[in-house]
Amino acid sequence: MSDYEIITDGGRRRRWSSSEKLRIVEETLDEATSISIVARRNGVAPNLLYRWRRLMLEGGAVAVSGDDDVTSNRAVRQMEDRIRELERHLGRKTLEVEILKEALDKSRSKKTDVACAVAAEGRFPMSVVAETLGVSRSNLHARLTGGAKPRRRYHKAQDAAVVPLITALVAARPTYGYRRITAILNRQLRASGSAPVNHKRVYRIMQAQNLLLARPYMERSDRTHNGKVVTMRSNLRWCSDGFEFTCWNGDIVRGAFIIDAHDREIISWCAVVNAGIAGSDVRDMMLAAVEARFAGHRAPHQIEMLSDNGSPYIAKDTCIFARQLGLKPCFTPVKSPQSNGISEAFVNTLKRDYVNVTPLPDAVTVLGLIAGWFEDYNENHPHSGLKMRSPREFIAAQTATA
Repeated sequence: MSDYEIITDGGRRRRWSSSEKLRIVEETLDEATSISIVARRNGVAPNLLYRWRRLMLEGGAVAVSGDDDVTSNRAVRQMEDRIRELERHLGRKTLEVEILKEALDKSRSKKTDVACAVAAEGRFPMSVVAETLGVSRSNLHARLTGGAKPRRRYHKAQDAAVVPLITALVAARPTYGYRRITAILNRQLRASGSAPVNHKRVYRIMQAQNLLLARPYMERSDRTHNGKVVTMRSNLRWCSDGFEFTCWNGDIVRGAFIIDAHDREIISWCAVVNAGIAGSDVRDMMLAAVEARFAGHRAPHQIEMLSDNGSPYIAKDTCIFARQLGLKPCFTPVKSPQSNGISEAFVNTLKRDYVNVTPLPDAVTVLGLIAGWFEDYNENHPHSGLKMRSPREFIAAQTATA
């Protein structure tokens, strides 16, 4: 009977260990034994066994174990020397490129003109020249092909009708920048049935007419504030703070206000002359705010009342009275004015847009002006947080979409 070999490995590729490879190759070293017979006896393909034997003779046991050619130590040393030499050349060329870029930035001629001169010779690809010199490839291509249009000073014939309106607004509100001027201008244009104007166009017009505000230099505080005072809808959080300024005759006017953290409307306020804000003034202001918003003596739901740690706010009678009105007293941490940022921002707006540009002869005159300041703020002042709408416009838009 003939012998049969049963294969149970499923026909998968066999993995040979290093010891098995060395044992099989050693069998072929016997001159009396044929390589084909050794391969058949161990179940190895003859061509694979020839490869193992060649690797064994050239590289030893390491080559057979790794199943790859072994490079001599001399060749390795030569390649390492070559790599070090290439690294030195690369470092030198990188330094030269940095020096050339630094010199190009400090040169009088523009980088685009230099890039056009280099690309016009045709020695280098245009994209490589643009990337190396840091210029726009499309602009470089347009200059070389003659498709670039020369820049001219901004001029638009339709601006003649807008310039007088902008000049009048700047004269009436000298502290407003181009964005707030744009908001008020578009408000007037919509009322007259005209098309609104883009804020970039207003910026160019004001720049041509020398009407832009000078950029103030401000040093930002190192103290970071990660919280959010703004709420998602009205009557969830009210903020309160005080303000103070001096009249020309020496009278000191102190006041306080309540502002909504969502729609930024000044709900109520109070002011005194040559005295401090008392707890009774704050309580009257809270009652006036509740009556103005809800036409009653108690809020229908709890409202947070955020303020600093001033004595009129933390007084026991004030806290009890606030809870009776449906308000929840909340106080900012010590030395953290950013926690009441909405109130702090309004104080800056009040002094910048109203106090600093209005004659203040005495306290009697100022007390007659404060009510108009708050009303003008609620009706007309564009707010960046309200998409350049005034608080009353924002409330009317909310009511219309509700």
